[in-house]
Amino acid sequence: MTSGKGGVGKTALAANLGIAFSLKGQRVVVFDADLGLANLDVLLGIKAEFTLQHVLDGTTSLPEALIEGPGGIRIVAGGSGVGKLLRISRKRLQEFLLQVAELESSTDILMFDTASGADAHVMTFARCADQVLLVATPDPASILDAYATAKVLLRHKPDAFIRVILNLVTEEAQARRVFSAMQAITQRFLDKDLYYGGCVRQDPRVTHWTRLSKPFLLAEPKSPASRDVAALAANLAVQPAERTGDSVAERIQAAFGMAQREAA
Repeated sequence: MTSGKGGVGKTALAANLGIAFSLKGQRVVVFDADLGLANLDVLLGIKAEFTLQHVLDGTTSLPEALIEGPGGIRIVAGGSGVGKLLRISRKRLQEFLLQVAELESSTDILMFDTASGADAHVMTFARCADQVLLVATPDPASILDAYATAKVLLRHKPDAFIRVILNLVTEEAQARRVFSAMQAITQRFLDKDLYYGGCVRQDPRVTHWTRLSKPFLLAEPKSPASRDVAALAANLAVQPAERTGDSVAERIQAAFGMAQREAA
């Protein structure tokens, strides 16, 4: 999950969407891949003893770094370890990939919550994904930044499957209008398609529960935003992106290997 700019509610949406999948019986791991503002654990009110940094340093293993989160999800805290992935040795990367492969065998959904924007870290994680959930709001600046992010991603990965999720909308009709405008621009200038992922209505209770470090989906499952997130999870489950033949570990190896060559 990514966004063109900050402040669109991406991380809260990632956490609650992960919980929605978990409540439907999916084994979910949410990977905090935001180098600058890694705060998924703080948002959920849990403390990370180990982060990706410790895994890459060999201090602990990836399974030991998993945190049990609310609603049955598991979390990998990222922090400075996200940036280190682009710089680690081939040997360290291979050791990490072996652990990712082990994690993949016990996980149905692995969700990367990336930073906002279109820098190398974001694009590298996006290359690994079966699908990219691009979060935007009706704010014109958010729409423009989301389009810019999609443009860069499609340049790096022409076959990227990008679903747009409109957050903080007044109603679905508004979300559909915004998406249609984004789709028209993308088709005109890039000759590519975006896909409508769904929407989440503006809900003051989200801010309340976020300040208390509690997932709004669990705190108030009947609130408008909670119902929308549950519906979003249901829609994504019945309309999954086409999976590639490669494993997640293989895609991470290819994406980070390419990023290291580009940075050299």
